Amino acid sequence: MQKRTFILITIILSMTFVQCASSQFSNYITRKTDKIYDGENQVRFISFNIPNLHYIEDYLPFEGTNPWRLPNEYEIRDGLRSIKQLGGKVTRIYVLSVKKDGDTPDIIRHVEGPGKFNEEAFKALDLVMKVANEEGVRVIIPFVDNWHWWGGPKEYAAFRGKEKEAFWTDREIIEDLKKTINFLINRKNSYTGVLYKEDKALFAWETGNELAAPYEWTKEIAAYIKSLDNNHLLVEGVIAKDITPEAIEDPNLDILSTHHYGDPKYSIEKITSNKKMIAGKKPYFIGEYGIIPTQKIREITDTIMSQGLAGGMIWSLRPRERSGGFYHHYEYNNVESYRFPGFASGDWYDEKAVLEIAREKAFQIDGLPQSQLPIPEAPNMLEIKNVGLISWQGSTGAQSYSLERKEEYVNDWVEIEANADDSKYQYRPLYNDKTAEFGKRYFYRINAKNESGVSGYSNIVGPVEVTEKMIVDEMENFDEVFQKEGELKLLVNEDIRKAKEDRSRLTGKGGSYIIYQIPGNAVKIQVDYFVSKPDSTISLLKGSSVADLSEFTPGKEVFSFAKNDYGFFDAVRLTDDIQSEGTKFLKVELNEGVQISRIEITYIK
Repeated sequence: MQKRTFILITIILSMTFVQCASSQFSNYITRKTDKIYDGENQVRFISFNIPNLHYIEDYLPFEGTNPWRLPNEYEIRDGLRSIKQLGGKVTRIYVLSVKKDGDTPDIIRHVEGPGKFNEEAFKALDLVMKVANEEGVRVIIPFVDNWHWWGGPKEYAAFRGKEKEAFWTDREIIEDLKKTINFLINRKNSYTGVLYKEDKALFAWETGNELAAPYEWTKEIAAYIKSLDNNHLLVEGVIAKDITPEAIEDPNLDILSTHHYGDPKYSIEKITSNKKMIAGKKPYFIGEYGIIPTQKIREITDTIMSQGLAGGMIWSLRPRERSGGFYHHYEYNNVESYRFPGFASGDWYDEKAVLEIAREKAFQIDGLPQSQLPIPEAPNMLEIKNVGLISWQGSTGAQSYSLERKEEYVNDWVEIEANADDSKYQYRPLYNDKTAEFGKRYFYRINAKNESGVSGYSNIVGPVEVTEKMIVDEMENFDEVFQKEGELKLLVNEDIRKAKEDRSRLTGKGGSYIIYQIPGNAVKIQVDYFVSKPDSTISLLKGSSVADLSEFTPGKEVFSFAKNDYGFFDAVRLTDDIQSEGTKFLKVELNEGVQISRIEITYIK
């Protein structure tokens, strides 16, 4: 019996050691007057928000009708490693989502009703905390949103059949929110076994995101949070641009924060006056700023540093997506989410320059020289079923990739693309191997590159037999087009959110057209387009020559969103499995109100 007890204790201690050993943190974050500390070391930061680190709001493949999904470990790790390589130390996620009226059954929310929670959604947050411990990046977690995007006061009130404004004063609704707070603070992480209130990767709790809360509500909620967890600091999350005396005096609010968009001059004035009010009393940081010209981002960041604030978080960074490429989120003012380390495809909103400023300042705020980026880790090749549809999971910090191919039974690898890019296309395959030869069988591998060097090679995928090849036109130029006519326009950021973040589309006035010449016999045609005006259509014609084209009726599938916040266009897919031989040309006639997203023409020898 004593031997069994000893073995059991040994196992428990071993498990505890493994859990603790996986964390890079020894201390809880603390504060003294207006400074934040990790042990004896002061903490200051320039970093980014990653709103979708724990809950994806932008999964927008062309055929998708539900943008919400839970992240996997690859996506979470890429996000947190991006913050680490940016020198950020800490990131801030968005809130816990709340079930909304009109949600379809396939939409997952964290809070499904009063005291009712979705375990899978919270497991995704558990995974965030596990990876945060391993990667050495801390996380700020706000409890509830002020806005409707992910559900907030309106939804909590609706659970009880009450109006939105009751959220701030109604005892029943306040107790419902406390159930959510209690559930998370006392939750045991399903991966690590660590309670959230004992997790050192948690930088701080935040009462919420941009809350228009009366102080009495904040006072009660702050006291309740601290009654459950006195290990972690608490941030006041309000919409106001001004710090209030009540917040400064409240013993349960440890850190104060404001968000700043719009006029940079006004923002700098507010930041400066707030710092004067709070100096020597409590830490103060800027929880969100950005969506302004690049130089103005630099000016606000310099103000954060020169005024002695604890830090600042630019809005916003999005990680890579598991099927290849990145998640995307267009904001406004011709700005979208940033993708580390920055790409030419983001030049239209100065992506690389903003990321470079953030990284420069993240080191500068600690008085350190900027280090080189680490050499990327090896990427991961995904399964290839057709040489026209190649994708890979990219590597954090990689700027480009070298894609290689070799024939079966041949030893030598051949580079087929020296600078493959995983940033250009959204939610679809990344590369079409145009040089593959019919009848051959190929293996593929890839490595990642940045300014510091080249990664090792990925896994090898194959053999892939070339029975079909493809013309793939992403509508970023007219390189694939044999002939065109009429008023055609390539779109980048016009209607970008409504068009599911598609950054390369083609539109045209009635009578305009494009023609493709097919270097083989076409066997399948797929045309994806968005409808920006009701009942708008396109016409397809095919034939053995340009002079011998006849219209045909393809199969049609429409992908429509239910009621949503962004007014997504209907996405229409036309497909035709061509039975007759000799189709060498395809003509696409456009009408007003159509935006072509992508065309695939599959052909055989």
